[in-house]
Amino acid sequence: MTHTDNATNDATNDATGKIAQVELGKGGPLVGIQGLGCMGISEFYGDTDEAAAHDTLDAALEAGVTLFDTADVYGRGRNEEFLAPFVAAHRDEITLATKFGIERTDDPQFRAVRNDAAYVRQSVEGSLRRLGVDVIDLYYMHRRDPQVPFAESVGAMAELVAEGKVRHLGLSEVTGAELREAHAVHPIAALQSEWSLFSRDVEQSAVGAAAELGVAFVPYSPLGRGFLTGAFADAGAELSEGDFRRYQPRFTGDNAKANAALLAPVREIAAAHGATPAQIALAWVQQRSAVHGLTVVPIPGTRKRTRLTENTAATRITLTPAELALLEPIASHVAGDRYPDMSSTSKSRES
Repeated sequence: MTHTDNATNDATNDATGKIAQVELGKGGPLVGIQGLGCMGISEFYGDTDEAAAHDTLDAALEAGVTLFDTADVYGRGRNEEFLAPFVAAHRDEITLATKFGIERTDDPQFRAVRNDAAYVRQSVEGSLRRLGVDVIDLYYMHRRDPQVPFAESVGAMAELVAEGKVRHLGLSEVTGAELREAHAVHPIAALQSEWSLFSRDVEQSAVGAAAELGVAFVPYSPLGRGFLTGAFADAGAELSEGDFRRYQPRFTGDNAKANAALLAPVREIAAAHGATPAQIALAWVQQRSAVHGLTVVPIPGTRKRTRLTENTAATRITLTPAELALLEPIASHVAGDRYPDMSSTSKSRES
């Protein structure tokens, strides 16, 4: 399958009922056109029913989802440990992605970004041990420390490929210029950044660079951390104390009310398709593939089988040009930043 063919990745395999597969970047692994973000299983979104989460992992594989995404920072390693038995049972069927670059300690307020070569090696050894594997299929730099040259950080990641500990490299939340610079050190298979109807900063430079280089784009939070499901109008009243969205600018107070009002066209289009708002939001990000000429594999996160089934069904929805036009203005009217401190993302470096 050529890179151009990958740009039209909104079909399903009629013979099996599973979602279609695409190549994750030039020379990358074949994966389902939708992956699963596993972060919420371990923290950030309140308490988890572990039995239901295990069932969701099984449901994902049954639906043709093969890209499973975690990170060493999720639950401070607990997420990787949670996935280990599932990985062991299905190692040859899945593409396992994890990340390094965000350092946490016992101090809940401490959070640092580290990309130095020593930390790269320390991190991969920890992830290999917790996941119970000899090799990681896709290893991401979770956040960029601009003070560390790519020659050092990506160079250290490239050494892991040469040693057989990692198969493919990825980056998260970098600009187009940074992607080009890193790709010159070692080929990058995938770029993972937030991309949704509510968050389109990546279209300034990162998406174009990825298309130019043949790098796959892996949108995280394609449902705007759940806001695009239409379930929220006041996070303070509707979310548990353990849910980090209570403190996200877009979920707070007047911002939340204003953003909820933006979903009217999403609901209208959903009704026309007999779908949910979440499915329309996912179909929109999936169709960025054709719009921008690159492979797009969103990784919505869920802990429930019913939501997993709903999400993968979105791959069968094709939005019309008129519907896409109706959705186009939404992002420009969203109130509040993605994070309380946007300096940790590419937005502050994007040109």
